[in-house]
Amino acid sequence: MQKYLIIGLGNIGAQYENTRHNIGFKVVEEVAKKVDAKFSPSNFGEVAQFKYKARPVTLLKPNTYMNLSGDAVRFWMKKENISLENIFVITDDLNLPFGTIRMRGKGSDGGHNGLKDIQNKVGGQNYARLRFGVGNEFSEGKQVDYVLGDWSAEENEKMNERLNLAADAVLSFIFQGLGNTMNQYNGK
Repeated sequence: MQKYLIIGLGNIGAQYENTRHNIGFKVVEEVAKKVDAKFSPSNFGEVAQFKYKARPVTLLKPNTYMNLSGDAVRFWMKKENISLENIFVITDDLNLPFGTIRMRGKGSDGGHNGLKDIQNKVGGQNYARLRFGVGNEFSEGKQVDYVLGDWSAEENEKMNERLNLAADAVLSFIFQGLGNTMNQYNGK
């Protein structure tokens, strides 16, 4: 039976909890809520494990901070004996409008330090990822402040619906595979 590792990228600590950079954490929390799984502290982060349509799944919120996420991913891949094609990384994307999701089966890190560290630690970029659009409403030189800033009131109003869609895409990846999931959810 194939196992799956779903990683939501973010930063630990109350000051980061509702920031754009932590959307990966929010998505895996929504997945856990949908399947009635609970996160608990473990090695390299918080983990929730469950079966979805008979497939073993590990949800991971790394506690290594965004830029060192690869250590956590590598540890859980080895611990659970999960192949690279069965990992799915969820992260924020400045190049997509708020709430838009885009999935790919491989690709560059796109300047995202969390993805860059994962690629370095797992030996390549051939892993699936879901990018959740956070928009780019910031002035020159203010990118860090923007991604580490809280969501706007308008974004918060739409957040539950967007998180629900992203969580459905994650569950679709587990059950239907990446190709079918991309056809159904990309650009929504």
